[in-house]
Amino acid sequence: MVKPKTTVCQVLFTLTLGGAEVLAARIARRLSGQYRMIFACLEELGPLGEQLRADDFEVHVLARRPGIDWRCARSLTNLLHCERVDVVHAHQYGPFFYSALARQFGVRVPIVLTEHGREFPDNTSRTHHIANRLLLRRHDRVAGVGSEVRRGLIDKEGFPAGRVEVIYNGIDLSPYEGAVSDREVVRRELGVAPGDLLIAQIARLVAIKDHATAVRTLEQLVRIQSARNARLVIVGDGPEAERIRAIIRDRGLDPHVLMLGRRQDVPRLLRAADLALLTSLSEGIPLSLIEAMAAGLPVVATRVGGVSEVVEEGRTGFLAPSGDHEALADHLLRLAEDQELCTRMGRAGRTRAWERFSEDRMVAEYEQIYREIAGRRAAAGGRQPEFLAAQGA
Repeated sequence: MVKPKTTVCQVLFTLTLGGAEVLAARIARRLSGQYRMIFACLEELGPLGEQLRADDFEVHVLARRPGIDWRCARSLTNLLHCERVDVVHAHQYGPFFYSALARQFGVRVPIVLTEHGREFPDNTSRTHHIANRLLLRRHDRVAGVGSEVRRGLIDKEGFPAGRVEVIYNGIDLSPYEGAVSDREVVRRELGVAPGDLLIAQIARLVAIKDHATAVRTLEQLVRIQSARNARLVIVGDGPEAERIRAIIRDRGLDPHVLMLGRRQDVPRLLRAADLALLTSLSEGIPLSLIEAMAAGLPVVATRVGGVSEVVEEGRTGFLAPSGDHEALADHLLRLAEDQELCTRMGRAGRTRAWERFSEDRMVAEYEQIYREIAGRRAAAGGRQPEFLAAQGA
């Protein structure tokens, strides 16, 4: 008799094309041979959810209402029970909170919480800390995507330090293997001249990414005679798109900025660029910077969250305070005027991406967690997962 696969439910707010959502989808795709992977969106489906459904993944939408929605928690309970879920993987605190609430209605399932990075509150009450410790069960696991995120979970959310680990984000590095063959082709497609300085910012168009500072940085740069050929390519979409277009237009920068929207060929675009920029106000471990480094680009970014865990300042790129467009422009200009420095930083960044931020390593770490907590659940009287059943056959 064929034993059922261990069922893992990835719980998220929505399945847009943000970092947390992309990582959840990649984990599910990579492990779908060993596990039955399903998704629960607390709020709305999103374009990535549509892609996953097209690829035959089960994606459930719970339509959470504002505030603490007990109906949503009960719906999640029913889903976890009906689908016989063995492990919940909650991405961000909100999905963890609702997954923990779902257990109050009788479903016994361990939770893996991955915090991908956010602006933690400056002050949290003792009651909040106690509540989080009560929500956490013995077999649950908590991971931050970087050391700064881990510190926030401990200091701001009150999770016990001994229960919080670090699992760095990883990307699929295969698109960045081999020599660049179509760089000039892509630049011609974009209307970028051979001598232009092409700066890439890959980020959703949301307020936290602060694209307005990216535009001001470019404006500062093109005022300098030696950098008047600078072009900024913005890849991503979101609610800030029209506001950013208006800023570009008002500052007379239309000839210098390309807004490409959402693209599926990010590796190809990065390998046609010269430098990478990220102007976020807050970050966990930004995938876009790992991608840029994998493509061999020097990076200029804001010193927020876990950015300094990705970028080795002075070795793979330069960092500046958030909102400081003058400092960001100075760093870009320094790189634009020193090709040897660019080459050296690009090589160092590529090596760092391959050694520390591979998807293979990340997926293996999560798969180990799934195995461990599913095995403990079976030992405690839950459903025996497939890999344990096979070992006992």
